[in-house]
Amino acid sequence: MSESAASLRHQIASAGDLESVVRTMKAMAASNIGQYENAVRSLGDYYRTVQLGLAACLRQDSPPAITGRKLHQETNAIGAIVFGSDQGLVGQFNEVMVEFVVDALGKLPGKKTVWAVGERIQSRLEETDLSPLAGFTLPNSISAITPLVGQILIEMEARREKDEITQVYVFHNQPKTGSIYAPVSQRLLPLDAIWRRDLAATQWPTGNLPEVIGENEKTLRALVREYLFVSLFRACAESLASENASRLAAMQRAEKNIDELLEDLNRTFHRLRQSGIDEELFDVVSGFEALATPQVQGEQANKLKGSP
Repeated sequence: MSESAASLRHQIASAGDLESVVRTMKAMAASNIGQYENAVRSLGDYYRTVQLGLAACLRQDSPPAITGRKLHQETNAIGAIVFGSDQGLVGQFNEVMVEFVVDALGKLPGKKTVWAVGERIQSRLEETDLSPLAGFTLPNSISAITPLVGQILIEMEARREKDEITQVYVFHNQPKTGSIYAPVSQRLLPLDAIWRRDLAATQWPTGNLPEVIGENEKTLRALVREYLFVSLFRACAESLASENASRLAAMQRAEKNIDELLEDLNRTFHRLRQSGIDEELFDVVSGFEALATPQVQGEQANKLKGSP
């Protein structure tokens, strides 16, 4: 009984330590979700402002070329930026994204160039036929997203100048109401006639129509750079929010399982301990009853008489 009780005590202590770690990770995930969701909300307003600025430029007569000849060529050279995770304990976060990317890119003809953002998603993509290039390190805070987006834009531009990509898609998980997240994609480039037409049709929020003062081309190019930057920044922030939401859900499930395990272990320990106590009481009662029988009493009396 003592060995079993000691083993149970060790298991209970280990489960308690693991529960403390899970609670800490759950608190960190909940805290991270807040900052990334706040960033996404803030970006929504800025993204709307950039869109209105682009719409104003595109309403001008004979708007200048936005992206140059190469991005308007309808060739099948596709670049894909895939956001995943660097760490585990996120459930099927990376697996769902890889399946979504493989399915989406499989429907598009031509050569694919894939960049992964996150070590875990990188290793998952390497198991497919996509063969991703050396990926990017996933940021661990809001302030680290800006340098990452800058690196991605530089890499995109370098590949575009070499005609290695003419279309760019970004894939990431997005927080959803009613579920933790869902994989989504966005076509960033080329900024073709359909994109320009949709933006030009954007309704201006007031009755006073805007007018671009100064060089329209320079203003337009600056707004396009902001459009690409905000699109990638938002994709990264939404992916990080989804990752932490998935981790929070995983930690909640783990905490529930640990609580159930602790309950079973404590129940078993108390049952074993009670069984041991019952056995000891039974031995005491049995010994008392044995001493109380007449035969035992006579034997005890004879022993006492024969003693010096």
